Amino acid sequence: MFSIDLQSRVPIYEQLYKKTVELIIKGILKEDSQMPSVRNLAKQLGVNPNTVAKAYQELERNGVTYSLTGRGSFVAKINQKELKNFALIDFDNAVDEALKAGLSCDDLVHRIGEKQK
Repeated sequence: MFSIDLQSRVPIYEQLYKKTVELIIKGILKEDSQMPSVRNLAKQLGVNPNTVAKAYQELERNGVTYSLTGRGSFVAKINQKELKNFALIDFDNAVDEALKAGLSCDDLVHRIGEKQK
């Protein structure tokens, strides 16, 4: 479920943050479902537990998750406006990558139009 790219220039904690948000948007992680423990996820990914803890702190700071003392971290209720904002951030990044790859704005608009059909 969780994966990281060790070759990426994006810090691992940011990758974990984005992956968590993606899993929530896709409905894989549901509201109030428990997140893996910091130790277990760190072991699974082969990264330092402090890195996972940093991602979890950011998730909680931004209202994506909440924690219960002695029980762990859980997925918070995210309203539709927040989901749209997360989706738009990913969309903006995808547009930037597409433009860098040589696609034109017309190509992108055409592609979006096809998705609406």
